Parts: sequence; C-alpha cells; structure tokens
Amino acid sequence: MAVFVVVPQWQGSPSSRAMRLAEGAAAIRADLPDSATHEVAVPLESGDSQGTGIARFSSLQLVRERLIDTLDEHDGPAIVIGGDCAVSAGAVAHVAGDDLAVVWFDAHPDLNTPSTSPSGAFGGMVLAALVEDGTVDASRVLVAGARSWDAAEEDFAAAKGIVSLDVDAIAEAERLADAVAATGAARVYIHIDLDVLDPSEFSGLLEPIPFGVTTAQLVAAVKAVLSRAPLAGATIASFAPESAEHAVDDAPAILRIIAALRG
Repeated sequence: MAVFVVVPQWQGSPSSRAMRLAEGAAAIRADLPDSATHEVAVPLESGDSQGTGIARFSSLQLVRERLIDTLDEHDGPAIVIGGDCAVSAGAVAHVAGDDLAVVWFDAHPDLNTPSTSPSGAFGGMVLAALVEDGTVDASRVLVAGARSWDAAEEDFAAAKGIVSLDVDAIAEAERLADAVAATGAARVYIHIDLDVLDPSEFSGLLEPIPFGVTTAQLVAAVKAVLSRAPLAGATIASFAPESAEHAVDDAPAILRIIAALRG
C-alpha cells in the first residue's frame, strides 16, 4: 500500500499567491490516514538563486534533500502531496531507472530551462530538468493534457522527442495507456498538476486554464495506465483553494484521484 508524503512547498511557483499551495497541501493532509502519512518540513524563507537562474533555489534544494531522505525511509510507492510541481524533482529521482516512464498530467508542460524561463520559477522547469539531468529518458516521458505552452517549451519537446497527448487523448483512456506501453517501461511515475482539470468543475487553482479534462476522465486515464504498468510513485500538486470552504468543495475530486492511484 502506498504511503503519503506531504510537502507544503510553495517556492517553485511564480505566483504572488503561492502560499495558497501550502494551504492546499495542508487541506489534503487533513483527509489522509495518519498511520500512512508523513510530512516534510519546508523552510519559511524563500531562499535565493545561488547563481543558478532558478528563483529560490536554496530552499528548493533543501526541500528536495529532505523529501528524498523521507522517501528513503519507506518501501514501496509513495504519493507525494505538494505544494508546487517542483516537488516531483526529488520524487522522480528517488525511483529513477532505465525501466521508468513518467506521465506528466499538467495544463503546462513544465519544459522551460533557466535560460528560457520567463519567471525563473522552477515549477515551470521541473520536467525539463528531469530530462536534462538524465533522471528519465525523454523517450519515456508523456506530457498529458498540456494546453498552455511557451515557444521554448515546444522547441524543447521537439528537440528531445517528447510525446504530448492532448485532452482528447486523455478522454480516450486506452490511447494514453497504449502510449505508455509503447515506451517499453516496466514502471510508471504519475505526476498530476490539478490544473489539468477543467476549472468548471475544480476551483482550487492559482491559474485556471480552460478546456481541461473532467475528474472522471482523469481517473479513468490513471486506472488505464496502471493496468499496463505498476505505480513507481505519484505526485498530486498545485491545490490552491481560496478558503477552507472551497477546499471542502474540491475534496471529492482529489479523493477520487487518490483512490485511482492507490488501485
């Protein structure tokens, strides 16, 4: 059975409202079983770039190290609850191997680099970083549901041969499952930025992007993928409710996604 690791990190986000991501992680934490849930402490300070071109890099690096230390203490797959998308950097690295595929459900592909990012926010670079540093082979990366691309991200995906599947492909769950199977991977890491969902049915987002998938479509896609390859680990990121009341409204969708990941 998967364990949960809650990482209320906000430093990877470019938003002026990024602290809502920490509040969102705490809201999800309240619905998780205490016996299977662990927390990673996130520094209060924003941190600095240390010349990397990545905003708040020092804090991001500290959280990454703490996350990997926590994951090392547990066997089997973990479901990491962010916080911003940058939490997947350490989580994917922890389970990396030649047999791993990564399915990246996200309205944004997160394929900028320090030299192309308009904001310097690592949340928009994390998937590119995983490819660039060799954590995962580009041929085993599937971007799913992205509908807000920067030109540099399109160039990166084309240069690396990264496959992108649109919302319609997610809606036809077996198309996505077939694409995972075609990579030849024996395990799969599933990253879910909740902004892959359509904002008409999920409100707790910092940057809602229209024309996303429904919760039912996402759940079906996750189940189809996991029918082809076992879960190596997962991330649920970017929950940013405006209030506790709004968090309650979105909780059923999140719990359905968690149930699908747990099989």
